[in-house]
Amino acid sequence: MHEVRIRFRSSLLAAGLAMLAACGPAAPPQAQRPPPEVGVLEMQPQAFELSTQLPGRTAAFRVAEVRPQVSGIVQKRLFEEGSTVTAGQALYQIDPAPYQAATQRAAAELKRAQTTAEVARLKAERFAPLARSGAVAKQDNDDVQATYRQALANVDAARAALETARIDLGYTRIQAPIAGVISESYITEGALVTAGQPQRLAQVTQLDPIYVDIQRPTAELLQLRREFEAGRLERAGPDSARIELLLEDGSAYSLPGQLQFSGVTVDPGTGSVNLRAVYPNPDHHLLPGMYVRGRLREGVEPAALLVPQRAVTRDAEGRASVLVVGADNKLEVRIIETRRAAGDAWLVGKGLAMGDRVVVRGPLSLMPGMPVNPVPADAKPAAPGAPSPAAPKAAGHG
Repeated sequence: MHEVRIRFRSSLLAAGLAMLAACGPAAPPQAQRPPPEVGVLEMQPQAFELSTQLPGRTAAFRVAEVRPQVSGIVQKRLFEEGSTVTAGQALYQIDPAPYQAATQRAAAELKRAQTTAEVARLKAERFAPLARSGAVAKQDNDDVQATYRQALANVDAARAALETARIDLGYTRIQAPIAGVISESYITEGALVTAGQPQRLAQVTQLDPIYVDIQRPTAELLQLRREFEAGRLERAGPDSARIELLLEDGSAYSLPGQLQFSGVTVDPGTGSVNLRAVYPNPDHHLLPGMYVRGRLREGVEPAALLVPQRAVTRDAEGRASVLVVGADNKLEVRIIETRRAAGDAWLVGKGLAMGDRVVVRGPLSLMPGMPVNPVPADAKPAAPGAPSPAAPKAAGHG
């Protein structure tokens, strides 16, 4: 009986509380959430210089292999390995004794031929008037004159033999064919070398200036030519043939280079043509065989539209799109065509126009058709619950 009374009193208390709640003031309605704030970038055309980076390799400006032109024993090495040599500098000395003797022998042969020619000349001068007067037979005079001419020919042959002997004697002192840095010596003193041997004695490499060979795909060349013909690009000016060189560590080479020529044939294996540039290299920072990249100026687009890469998304088919704020401040998806990367932006070919407001910053929940509050992309985002600088402040209750 006591338990029934307690339950009854509890029921009356609950009913009383419910009646008091019903008679109290109504709860205020929930405030409507403002549209999300997004940072937008208004598309404005600007002049944009088009450039491309291409892989390349450095190559020596000149390379000369040092080989003997006469045979003999190497007596001396006359250079320091790895040093810089000048054109005509003596590098090796071959034993000259046999060639000195050959030169002296050739000089003696020349003197003998000259003496014989002098005797033949005197005899020919005496026979000539006698033949005209009939004192000697015509045949005898012809033989004397022919002997004189043969003696003169022997003099010329002896003189040529002497010159050849002198040249061979000079070849015993092997000289640098070009100026540059010389390699290590591949032979030592006392070695026997022969004329025309396949083994080189050393190698001289000219490093200043130096070549840079860059490979460029023909597809890019054709596209660039079409853009020029369509008028979308303008020539970059008189410096368009310059190529900026980037080293393996990403740093830029300080000295400017010049495009020397473009190849006229396409490599069937790579589908590219060879571009050769030449660079000054006074400190020998560039060595043959180094991997480099060349930044080539192509042209200038006078009215380019650039959209930040962070604003671009791609669907499963690879199509690029951006969110654009329409005139009614509602979002819409715009499919665009990206032509090439421009730093941290894309160069837009189609899909955007001057004045379009592209969303570059905002919450992840953005959807097409959603109303938003656009602010400049460089403006500081508003704190949660704070009024947006672009939106008017709401009037407070008095």
